Amino acid sequence: MTAVSSENCSSQYQPHPTNQLLDSNCLLVLILLGKILLNVLTLGMRRKNTYQNFMEYFCISLAFIDLLLLVNISIIFYFKDFVLLGIRFTKYHICLFTQIVSFTYGFLHYPVFLLACIDHYLNFSKTNLPFKCQKLLYFFTVVLIWISVFAYVLGDAAIYQNLQAQNVYSHHCPFYISIQSYWLSFAMVMILLMAFIASWSEVITLVQAIRVTSYMNETVLYFPFSSHSSYAVTSKKGLLPKFIVCFLGTWLPFVLLQIIILLFKVEIPAYIEMNIPWLYFVNSFLIATVCWLHGHQPLLRDTALPLDPFVNWKCCFIPLAVNNLEQMEKPISIIIC
Repeated sequence: MTAVSSENCSSQYQPHPTNQLLDSNCLLVLILLGKILLNVLTLGMRRKNTYQNFMEYFCISLAFIDLLLLVNISIIFYFKDFVLLGIRFTKYHICLFTQIVSFTYGFLHYPVFLLACIDHYLNFSKTNLPFKCQKLLYFFTVVLIWISVFAYVLGDAAIYQNLQAQNVYSHHCPFYISIQSYWLSFAMVMILLMAFIASWSEVITLVQAIRVTSYMNETVLYFPFSSHSSYAVTSKKGLLPKFIVCFLGTWLPFVLLQIIILLFKVEIPAYIEMNIPWLYFVNSFLIATVCWLHGHQPLLRDTALPLDPFVNWKCCFIPLAVNNLEQMEKPISIIIC
C-alpha cells in the first residue's frame, strides 16, 4: 500500500506483481483489525458516567464504519472473485472501498471539530434540550454528517477521476492524506505550546506541589494553595496552568506523538488517522478550551460540568491548612486526572 496526497493520486505508477497486491490487501486487513481492537480498547477504558454529547455518538458511529469496512474487505479478500446481486466483486474492490472511506474520513475533521465545539459551548451555557430530544438530535446529526460527506465524496469530479485511475492502474492503491487533520493538529499543538510558555513557571510549581490522596474511595490529585490567595481561583490566568497540568497528565504521550508527526511530516492514510483516540484527544482539548473561556464561574458552583471520558475537568482547590482530605465533609479542591 502506498499513502499519497490527493494531488499525487494521478502520478505515474510502476508495475507490481499480483502477489504483492495480495500481500497489500492482507496488510490492509491486519491494519483495520488492529484499528478496531484499538477502538474497542479505548471505548472500554472511557468513563461510563459521562453526559450524552455529540462526540460520543460520532465515536460509536466511527467504530461501526470501521467494523463494516473490515467485514466487507475481509469477505472480498477471502472469496477473491464472486458475484452478489448481479455485481461482480474482485480483490480490486478492496482498494476501491478503502479509498472511498479514506476520502470520507479525510473530509470529516473540520465538521466534527466545529460541531463538537458548538455542542460543548451549549452544554456549558445550560441550553440543553430534554434528554430524549437531545439523543435524537445527536443521532440524526451524526447520520446527516456521514451521508453528506459520503455524497460529497461520491459526487466530486476530482475524486471520481482519482477513483477511476484505480481501474487503470489496478496494481497500485494510493490512499488519501487529509490536510484537515494536519492543520487541526498543528493548531492544537501551537495553542498548547503558547499556553505552556505563558504559564510555564506556574505549571512547574503546580507539578511540584501535587499531592496524591484518597477521597470517597477514589485516588485523587489535588493542588494545595494559600487560602488567602484569590488569584489561584478567580482569574483565567490562574486557571490556565491547572488545565494544562490536568490535560497533559492524561494526553502528554499523544501530544508528543503529534509533535513527532508534524516535525517529520509523517503521511498517515486518512482511514488510519481518523480514529477514536484522536477524537477523544480533540474532545478533551475542546472541553478545556471552552471551560477556560468560561472562567472560574462554572467551577465554583455545584453545577454539573460536561464530563470528559478520560479527564475530569471539575477544578476545586484545597487550602494549605488542610492536612487530611478524608476529614473534610466537602473539600473545596479536587482535580482528578
